[in-house]
Amino acid sequence: MASIPHDLAAFLVEAKRRTYAGLDDEATVAPLLAGSKQLEHRAPPYAYRDIYFGMGFFAGQETVSRDDRIIWSMSYSGGAHAEITDRDTLLAIYKFLRQALLGVCVEAPYRGPRLFEQAGMVYRNEVEGTLDCFHGGETIMRHDGAPLYELHYSGGLLR
Repeated sequence: MASIPHDLAAFLVEAKRRTYAGLDDEATVAPLLAGSKQLEHRAPPYAYRDIYFGMGFFAGQETVSRDDRIIWSMSYSGGAHAEITDRDTLLAIYKFLRQALLGVCVEAPYRGPRLFEQAGMVYRNEVEGTLDCFHGGETIMRHDGAPLYELHYSGGLLR
């Protein structure tokens, strides 16, 4: 098992709140990969980068580097259910998702909290493992139980 830097979880929480969850496209920088969205946050000695493709269904990767060496990564893919094609509905789901993701915590700095409810929607996040090696999934449903969104993620410390 790799040694987890004592301040990595706190940096991840700060980075996630200052990129997609808190700022959405306002945190976007010029992407390294054509057709992608790229979000970045720096607080030396750490730098966070989130690169993803797509909207309705998307896939991406987050990395954290320390002193210019990538030490942690998380890959993810998912999105709104295929039958949801209305742009306003998609935007409402992702606005709700960003609100849920603001609830990221130091104890589990991967995605959002275990449970978040607001605006007629319910967000659930289940994760196994620790910061050095983990996997999980999140869902969004309407209060009536209709599924709206699903995402899977995994990652850990690189060695």
